[in-house]
Amino acid sequence: MATRTDAPTRREQILKEAARLFAERGFHGVGVDEIGAAVGISGPGLYRHFAGKDAMLAELLVGISGQLLTGAKRRVAEVDGGPADAVLDSLIEGHIDFALDDRPLITLHDRELDRLRDSDRKLVRQLQRQYVELWVEVLRKVYPGIAEPAARSAVHSVFGLLNSTPHLGRPGSLPGRGATAELLHRMARGAFAAAAAE
Repeated sequence: MATRTDAPTRREQILKEAARLFAERGFHGVGVDEIGAAVGISGPGLYRHFAGKDAMLAELLVGISGQLLTGAKRRVAEVDGGPADAVLDSLIEGHIDFALDDRPLITLHDRELDRLRDSDRKLVRQLQRQYVELWVEVLRKVYPGIAEPAARSAVHSVFGLLNSTPHLGRPGSLPGRGATAELLHRMARGAFAAAAAE
């Protein structure tokens, strides 16, 4: 979910290809030699960057959870003092960027989270809870009448909606990134409004 324009490091290249391959064929369906070949180095050369596939998986899943939380905090701070609607829109935009640009990580999270060591899995869950609670707080400012449990359910439901992008077909089959992002944004706001209208 980065907006960086500088070239990715070798480590980042490895992680990107590992995420793509793991999402396509499953964690156990990919060997280190294949990941190495995808970035132009030998499989054993990967061990200069990672202890093994398990370490790559942990960095991918813990990393994206941390990035989402950090990005959300930054977006809230950027609109600090502004209307709550603008904060919510910014949070939605940030998550849509993730959902459209990091689709393999969504698939990876759904399929492979249980393969993480307990400590890494707990860290992922902790980061995710903080991310959800940040959204809940903002949502309740936009819709003060919505109860906290309903707000939390609505946030999880919208995440499910936005994170459905891996199931929308091949990237080239979508109506275009801009149009897809706008559609997802309207649907997210519509879902939140419906939850608040109860």
